[in-house]
Amino acid sequence: MNTNIVIGVDIGTTGVRAVAYRNGSTKAYATATDEYPLFTDQSGAAEQDANSILASTIAVITRTISLLGDEANNVKGIALSAVFHSFLAIAEDGHPLTRLMTWADSRSQIYLDEMKSKTDSERLYHRTGCPLHPMYPLLKIFWMKNNQPEIFARTKWFGSIKDYVFQSLTGKRVVDRSIASGSGCYNIKNLEWDKEVLSLLSIDEKQMPIVVATTHFESLTEAMAKRLGLQGPVPVIIGAGDGMMANVGVGAIRPGQINITIGTSGAIRMAAKQPETDIKRRTWCYNITEDRWMLGGAINNGGISFRWARDKFAETEQRVSEKLGLDSYSLLASYADKVSAGSNGLVVLPFFTGERAPYWNADARGIMFGLTLNHDKRHIIRATLEGICYRMRSVLESLEELTGTAEQIRVSGSFTRSPVWLQILSDILGREICIPDVDEGAAYGAAIFGFYALGQLTSIDEASDLIGIHQVYKPNPKHHQTYCELYQIYAQVYWNLQDQFKAISSFQRNEMQ
Repeated sequence: MNTNIVIGVDIGTTGVRAVAYRNGSTKAYATATDEYPLFTDQSGAAEQDANSILASTIAVITRTISLLGDEANNVKGIALSAVFHSFLAIAEDGHPLTRLMTWADSRSQIYLDEMKSKTDSERLYHRTGCPLHPMYPLLKIFWMKNNQPEIFARTKWFGSIKDYVFQSLTGKRVVDRSIASGSGCYNIKNLEWDKEVLSLLSIDEKQMPIVVATTHFESLTEAMAKRLGLQGPVPVIIGAGDGMMANVGVGAIRPGQINITIGTSGAIRMAAKQPETDIKRRTWCYNITEDRWMLGGAINNGGISFRWARDKFAETEQRVSEKLGLDSYSLLASYADKVSAGSNGLVVLPFFTGERAPYWNADARGIMFGLTLNHDKRHIIRATLEGICYRMRSVLESLEELTGTAEQIRVSGSFTRSPVWLQILSDILGREICIPDVDEGAAYGAAIFGFYALGQLTSIDEASDLIGIHQVYKPNPKHHQTYCELYQIYAQVYWNLQDQFKAISSFQRNEMQ
C-alpha cells in the first residue's frame, strides 16, 4: 500500500484547514482547523492580521502532524491553497506594515473612475484577465499610494498572504502564477508582471514577488520543520488559489467540466487549455498549470446572504437550534422548503456587499422586490436562496457564451449540505448538478496538486478519475419555467436601477465617514 502522505492546507477568508491524505485516496486521515477574525471597523474595510493567519496555519499543520502519530514519518509534502486577491505591504525587515487587505475590502472603489481615466480598461482586461474592480490588488495598491503615502514609501515588497506564508515556511519569497494572475497586475500573455500597470502604480518589478509555476516547491527551513514536528527537509508545494484548488478537489479540471462553489461568496469556474477573455469583460481568466487555465466569475454575496437572512429574521430559530444542538441553517432551509418555487413572487437581489461577475458593479445594493403583506420570513429565506442562485445563473450564462455549454456541472462548498438549496440551484439553472464523492474541496485539491508536483500523479486530470459522483440533482421542469419568468424580472430590476445604485452607495459612504 502506498503510504506517502501529503498535507493539503487551505488558507481561507475566515479560517485555515489542514488535511492529510494518502496518494490515491479521498479519505482524510487527519484534520485540523482554526479561525481568525475579519476586521471591518471602517467603511469598506475588510482586513485581517497576517501574523495571526500565519500562526493559525502553523498551528493546524502541527496538530495534523501530531494526529498522524508514527505515520508523520510518511509525510512527503505540504501543499498550499490560499484565498485570492489579498494584498499586504511588507517592510525591509520582512514584517507587515499593514493589515492584510482581503478581496472583500472595497475602500479602493473611490478610485475606480480615476483609474479608468488613466488607462484603457478594455486593453487592461485583455492583458491581465482581470476586469477593473476594487477586489483586485491593482486598485488596492493605488488606494494605498493615495491614502497612505508614508506606508507606500516604506514598502519594500508588495505581496499576498500566499507569498508571506510560503516565505515564513521556506525562507523563499515567491508567488505562484495563479495568485499573480488574480492580482490585476500580471500579464497573462507575456507571463510576467505587467510593465504598464507597475508604471501606473509607481512600483518597481523588484518590489513584486518572483512568479513561479504552481508546481514549484521549496523545502521547509530546518527550524520550521522542527517546529512542525517533522524529520528531514519536507518540500512545501506552493500550489494555487483556493478557487483553482476547489476545482481540482472535486475533479472538475478537464475542459467542459464546471465547478459551482457557494461558501461565504460564490464562484463558477471552468478549465481551458489556453487563456480566453470575454469581449464583454464579464469573466476572468487565471492560470493554474503550464497547459491549463481557469475561466469563470465570482460573486460577493453567496452564503453571506443566507447568514444575513438568518441573523435578521430568525433570532428565535437560532436560539432554539443552539439549545437542541441543531444546525440553524438546516432548520431555515426546511422553512424555505415549505414555500413554493418563486416565493410567491418575491425576488431578492442579494447585492449586500456590491457585486463582482458578471456586472462588476461595486455600487450595487440589496433589493427585495415584490414584497406584499402575504410574505413572511419563510418567503424571505427562500427568496434569498433563490436570489443567490439567480446570481450563479447570470455568471454561468456569461461563461458558457464564451466557452460553449458545459458537459458536466459539479458543486462544492458549504451549500452542498442543503438538499433544498441544491434543488433550487438545479431548478433555476435547468441543469443536472453532480455532488462529488469527497468531503473536502480546496484542501483535497491542494493535496492532489502536491502529489502531482512530486511526480506521484502523471496529470492533474487524474483528479477527475479519483473522484466519483455521490448524487445527481435533476431540475423540476415546472419549477424551472417559474424561475425563468422571475429571472427576467430580476434582470430588469437590476438594469433599471443603475443610477440609483450609484447614488445610494455614494450616500452611504458619506454617511459612514
